[in-house]
Amino acid sequence: MYDFEFVGPKTIAEAVDALRAEGSQPLSGGQTLIPTMKQRLAAPTRLVSLAEIDEMKGVQRKNNCIRIRGATTHAEVSRNVKDFPALAKLAGGIGDPAVRNRGTIGGSLANNDPSACYPSAVLASAATIITNSHEIAADDFFQGVFTTALAEGEIITAVEFPVPRRAAYLKFEQPASRFALVGVFVAQFESGVRVAVTGAGEDGVFRWREAEALLSGSFSPDAIAGLSPPADQMMGDLFGTPEYRAHLVGVLTKRAVAAA
Repeated sequence: MYDFEFVGPKTIAEAVDALRAEGSQPLSGGQTLIPTMKQRLAAPTRLVSLAEIDEMKGVQRKNNCIRIRGATTHAEVSRNVKDFPALAKLAGGIGDPAVRNRGTIGGSLANNDPSACYPSAVLASAATIITNSHEIAADDFFQGVFTTALAEGEIITAVEFPVPRRAAYLKFEQPASRFALVGVFVAQFESGVRVAVTGAGEDGVFRWREAEALLSGSFSPDAIAGLSPPADQMMGDLFGTPEYRAHLVGVLTKRAVAAA
């Protein structure tokens, strides 16, 4: 590790002000940033911790939506999201207990790892990402691998999830990291079905619109029997070829529909 300044603001306004300094970077749970710094892949000169900002923690029910504040840990989401079981189950399956008790929903979404679980829930639920300056629709937020619509120094203060009629998340884990080799989140609303896939797409999390159209007509595994997304749009690595991932997307989507 190397020398850097550590700042612990108590309010969102203080954090935003601290991030204006050159070389500053927000620190939420640190589950990605700290290992990255140890490997010298990132070298911020100032870390602005969000861990002590009380207004960024907690879960609230608001009409037919669940608002999760940005510094809420995965473990807290798993325990406290009662009205959206699929989301609670997703949070409870992230990493291991150490990761779940430090990692936060805001940090995960801001990082936008292509194999992270939360992006699929946000995209499938048509959630709204709330920052210190504006609100961003899920369809506009994810812009590629490790890339989002967040501006420099912008903080995710909350995420608002509409509660679906029914939903399910299934993932095929990479056993060492427990990230999703492929993960599929299916959510049914009165307006139709949304299907979001993580861990598979070359450009990160994506909506599988062909499956959405068929499932909106008939919410049944049989509606997408034999269906898989194009393999040439999937990533390939030592854990799985693009063809293997495309096959898994189809299999997990059918199972998620059945589970929902």
